[in-house]
Amino acid sequence: MIRTPLCGMLGIEHPILQGGMAWAATAELAAAVSNAGALGIVGAGNASPEAVRQELRRTRELTDRPFGANVPIFTAGAEETLQVFIDEKVSVVTIGGGNAGPYLEPLQQAGIRVIPVVASVALARRMARQGVDALIAEGMESGGHIGDVATLPLVPQVVDAVDLPVIAAGGIADGRGLAAALALGAVGIQMGTRFICTTECQAHPNYKQKIVKAHDRSTMVAGGSFGHPVRSIRGPFIRRFEKLERKGCSEEELMAFGAGTLQAAVVDGDMVHGSVMAGQCAGLVDDVVPAKVLVERIVAQAEAIIRRNAALLGP
Repeated sequence: MIRTPLCGMLGIEHPILQGGMAWAATAELAAAVSNAGALGIVGAGNASPEAVRQELRRTRELTDRPFGANVPIFTAGAEETLQVFIDEKVSVVTIGGGNAGPYLEPLQQAGIRVIPVVASVALARRMARQGVDALIAEGMESGGHIGDVATLPLVPQVVDAVDLPVIAAGGIADGRGLAAALALGAVGIQMGTRFICTTECQAHPNYKQKIVKAHDRSTMVAGGSFGHPVRSIRGPFIRRFEKLERKGCSEEELMAFGAGTLQAAVVDGDMVHGSVMAGQCAGLVDDVVPAKVLVERIVAQAEAIIRRNAALLGP
């Protein structure tokens, strides 16, 4: 079994975190991932504080294992959502979407482990100075909102820059990704896209099949012109968005055009008008399996790779 400092820190068996994807990371998925020995995370993006509260309580009914919660700080009501995390005594909170600094103190005072998602060395250093517990270094291969540095160069630079456990994210979908992340100095991985294609994830079957059928060049990035690049699988909506962006539409117009489109894809299965956010690792996903099967498969593959590579050293 692969054990890293992350396992002891979070009380988990395997150094794997599930991404907190809005609309997809519900209680069913988070509980299934935690029950499999990894860390499930409830995604609170775009949900009302009361809906988040109910989702956290439902997760607690489905698992007695540790689990976490996530909120992107750019979403409306993020501060209220973080208060819900405190009220419900969530043990781990991951925060993405920018500088989490202004939100750290109340979480830390409540004894919650805080693990921000960072896309640059500069932000990693800033978060380390403010006393966070660990960092998720997420490369631009990931789905949804992204930075501009790829995972392979980002992770070791963040590892070198801070004296904190670093979790690798972006483009990881199997045991090869876990083994590679550990070789880069990370203590674990976070996966989002791969966990969508599990039986417990409540995402619409159309969304899952779009990922399963994807190949290496199926995703594209839009929104970079106004500082909010987003990676999605190519489709009617994202192509229309990109066309409007090239025409010079304002940020307000583009944001209005995109409002509600992630929910349309994930919940309603609308592959025409919906935003099918997914990472480049979608090309590595070819089935939908229970979370337990996926976690066990990833760990077994990583262990085999580590043993094989160790043998390269010779006697």
